[in-house]
Amino acid sequence: MEYKVLKLDVDHGIAVITINRPEVLNALNSNFFVEMNHVLDFLELDPTIKAVILTGVDKAFVAGADIAEMSEMDYNHARSFSLTGQDTFYRIENFGTPVIAAINGFALGGGCELAMACDFRIASSKAKFSQPEVSLGLIPGYAGTQRLSRIAGISNALYMIVSGDMITAEDALRMGLVQKVTEPEELLAEAKALAGRISTKGAKAVRKAKEVIRKGIHMDFQEACRYEAEEFAALFGNGESGEGMKAFLEKRKPNW
Repeated sequence: MEYKVLKLDVDHGIAVITINRPEVLNALNSNFFVEMNHVLDFLELDPTIKAVILTGVDKAFVAGADIAEMSEMDYNHARSFSLTGQDTFYRIENFGTPVIAAINGFALGGGCELAMACDFRIASSKAKFSQPEVSLGLIPGYAGTQRLSRIAGISNALYMIVSGDMITAEDALRMGLVQKVTEPEELLAEAKALAGRISTKGAKAVRKAKEVIRKGIHMDFQEACRYEAEEFAALFGNGESGEGMKAFLEKRKPNW
């Protein structure tokens, strides 16, 4: 498939997906979702992929959904557009390997929602965040009302969504929306360094840790703990854990 919206680069098990619509600040349109799902399909088939980085070109990560496309929608089309976005972001959230958002600039509306679907968010000091949909007479449609409250708390979610105010990267860091803020020129290197550290760990354990955390948060605490115990035990005897513990005892790096 020839991509018009995305660029994909894979190097040493790290996939970098770049959103490339600079003329509209990388706004999300229907083509984006088609291409993103195709990329995810492709990466899922590659067992060498250890981490994924998602970023944007120029001065925006993603400056929202494509309003020009949205302005022509009726109820049915808008509902389908929302559900398509939710389904795609759910795939990103539950992708087998960790997904890192390298937020280089504006992460507004659908861009903030896309970043929240990733496992980690590293932001440039120049990045800006907002959920400005109420200014259009709308609400977030890509699960922003749900993820933001879970990540940053109900009051912070209400503040951002109801006011529509734009916040800085440092504000986002304080509320837990991002994990780290870097200088703009260091952003991608920082994201790749994190991806590189992840790639040195046991691949099965990394995948399982993400799965157990993502599923467990929706369970009763005791049920989630029992689920953790089962998955913890299941990793024993799979070869990877044996090598990891043997390497530790022998004071060497594991040979995965």
